[in-house]
Amino acid sequence: MSSKRFSGVLAPVITPFKEDLSPDAQRLAAHCQWLVNQGVGLAVFGTNSEANSLSTDEKIDLLDQLIASGVDPALMMPGTGSCSLTDCVRLTAHAVKRGCAGSLMLPPFYFKPVSEDGLFAFYAEVIERVASPDLKIYLYHIPAFTGVPIVVPLIDRLVKSYPENIVGIKDSSGDWGNTKAYNAGGWPDFRVFCGSESLLLQNLQHGGAGCISATANVNPAAIKALYNNWQTAEAEKMQQQLNPVRNIFQSFPMIPALKAATSLYSDDPNWRRVRPPIMTMSDDQVSEMQSQLEALGFDMPELSG
Repeated sequence: MSSKRFSGVLAPVITPFKEDLSPDAQRLAAHCQWLVNQGVGLAVFGTNSEANSLSTDEKIDLLDQLIASGVDPALMMPGTGSCSLTDCVRLTAHAVKRGCAGSLMLPPFYFKPVSEDGLFAFYAEVIERVASPDLKIYLYHIPAFTGVPIVVPLIDRLVKSYPENIVGIKDSSGDWGNTKAYNAGGWPDFRVFCGSESLLLQNLQHGGAGCISATANVNPAAIKALYNNWQTAEAEKMQQQLNPVRNIFQSFPMIPALKAATSLYSDDPNWRRVRPPIMTMSDDQVSEMQSQLEALGFDMPELSG
């Protein structure tokens, strides 16, 4: 990874919870360290982190505890977006102060329709209030969840106004045409990440920077291997080997499935917990998922409870 702008593979790190549903910082730190050892970066407080079920105070506390545990903030791209301008500014400023190399920023999505001018004003206000040359924002396009698309003309306005702060985007639309359009935007050193490793090879072939993928929580080394070898003759085969694993996980509710797999392969039942309104998978679903993964020879090496 660049110390200035991210590239490679990042995991939107799943968040473990204690029995009272408070965040479990110790387990989170251990999972982050395992991911780093597997070669991927840390998009903590992403969608699959259950970030919108966490308060700003909880995120700040978790970030501080991760850093205190020895997790390098230069490897972190925390999600700092919020419908609340002041919460977004507070969390983003804290991430910058603690040395995080970037912030992954959802658009404010509650009031709809959200105009392009409104989105520009929101991001501009965040940048002006944080007021740091170290602020690196990676926009987050996930219209299925937010209902608020981040369109090319908006990116163009933001990059031209704040070229040192607006540095990339995560495209979780699943629409290759959209990701391709981002790559064709012509913005200097603008980093485009796809939201699934199923598009990783295509993204890299079109100038993309990598992927920020839910399944990087459970299959990090294999995804990073494709990133490292995308220009080799083996790249297409490696892509085809990644796809069945991704397909299994996305055939189940994604967050409970990621946590169930982590629980299985670490032999730690505490990983099964999710915060309502998300619900855990049934035992039958977990058994079915485990059978499918075992048929592929899937493993999470060196993971421990």
